[in-house]
Amino acid sequence: MQTEATDRHTIGLMPTRSRQFIPALRYDALTRLYDPVVAITSRESGFKRRLLAHAKVKAGESVLDLACGTGTLAIDLKRQAPDATVAALDADAAILRRARDKAKQAGVKINFHRGLSTELPYDDGAFDAVLTTLFFHHLTDEAKADSAEEIRRVLRPGGRLLIADWGRAQDPLMRFAFLSVQLLDGFRTTSSNVAGRLPEMLREAGLKRVSVVDRMRTPLGTIEIVSAVRPAR
Repeated sequence: MQTEATDRHTIGLMPTRSRQFIPALRYDALTRLYDPVVAITSRESGFKRRLLAHAKVKAGESVLDLACGTGTLAIDLKRQAPDATVAALDADAAILRRARDKAKQAGVKINFHRGLSTELPYDDGAFDAVLTTLFFHHLTDEAKADSAEEIRRVLRPGGRLLIADWGRAQDPLMRFAFLSVQLLDGFRTTSSNVAGRLPEMLREAGLKRVSVVDRMRTPLGTIEIVSAVRPAR
């Protein structure tokens, strides 16, 4: 297995400064429960399958799984598109160890790196696509905007972004269900998601052709898949 230093040298990663981050389930002690909790509460296999269908990753493309968690999406992507180059980034060292172990057990090659969405350690135009799931609702509005700008920067002209995350509820039942997420993850970071403001934030970051391309009901609320493109010029 390559060390992080080796990865940084071979793909030209840029250095980043250390900042605080929120663990996947908000508390470090819950990290070991991440996979079963997400699978049960968010219909994980369903929305990740739909996300990959919308992403349409082709052979030879370079793809980033941003805030990869335990690597489930990156592994599924690599299995579906074995000739794509897949990088996966997360700020949490503990969850990255789990992701690396899962990828090794699955027999797939994924370049895992540690870093932050507001300061991506990649060159401009490094990726054909950036995918991210259940991440943006952890960020303040300022961090959402900064992350969107960083995603635009690392996308190649014409490159695409696919986000699966909590969105505007279809009905009062879904809105009530989402309260449990807000109680765990905080109202400050989740309010713009439930208000349906994420597409607007992506447009403000300079991304184009922004649209909600899919929606799913889950036990904890509505998950939306949002698509966007970096302009060709």
